[in-house]
Amino acid sequence: MAGTGGAHAPPYDAAMHPLGTLQRGLGDLGRAGLQWSASWWSVVHVGALTLVLALSPSSYRRENRSALARHVVFATAPHLLGFTLLSALISVVLARILVVTAAGYGLSQYALEMVVRVLVLELIPLTAALFVALRCTVPSGAELTELHARGAFDAQIERGLDPLRHELLPRVVAGIFAVLLLAAISCALALVIAYVAVYGAAAGGFGGFTRTVGRVFEPGVAAVFAVKTLLFGLAVSLIPVAAFLRGPRAPRSRTRAELDGLVRMFTVILLIEIGALMTNYA
Repeated sequence: MAGTGGAHAPPYDAAMHPLGTLQRGLGDLGRAGLQWSASWWSVVHVGALTLVLALSPSSYRRENRSALARHVVFATAPHLLGFTLLSALISVVLARILVVTAAGYGLSQYALEMVVRVLVLELIPLTAALFVALRCTVPSGAELTELHARGAFDAQIERGLDPLRHELLPRVVAGIFAVLLLAAISCALALVIAYVAVYGAAAGGFGGFTRTVGRVFEPGVAAVFAVKTLLFGLAVSLIPVAAFLRGPRAPRSRTRAELDGLVRMFTVILLIEIGALMTNYA
């Protein structure tokens, strides 16, 4: 019959089959897993490479020492005053809030300990790491990738310089040093502000202040604090410069790699903070 003979079945498309969709999804997942593994391997590689370079005496020749000193100064000096004022403002506001809140609940005897734990132990190292990342190490990592893409490393090799010792090592060391220095200065300033917020300008509370701070910074907590701050410095220094090891990229893929690096860096910082909190308060 003409009515039934003229109908045609739609062409078969293997891509529309559920099995084909599953295979395509597994393929995308596998590629994503490979990219994820390669990106983290770049971070581990840069960390190991930096450690080897830092322990090598040849990394501290005259031309490399000047580059290291220049990057350390540029990573700390322009930001030292601004971050110190910012941390002082945050410390004054939070210290006042915590002291008033503790007094309102009849817990004035715990006000100083709360201020020290919130400001010095937790907030200031985290703020220092994020500040250094946004103002120093992320732009420095982008600059390093741009130098690699322009072939500046080859030009340095022709002049007898080692790009890894002249460009990579100073940037990583400068980022770590900046985090440690800013955190140390701001923590010392926060302790002074905490004392004034609780005891005022009188010197009579110094004995109780030192006892409370010593009780907060017991050996285990002090060790966690030091390791956490160092890990923050490593995270914000290594992750932004790790992308250059994967070779020059097109501008679009380079931008995507930088965004992925930012997400990875913030994830690592969050995991470090969570680990420190669990160790201190679990």
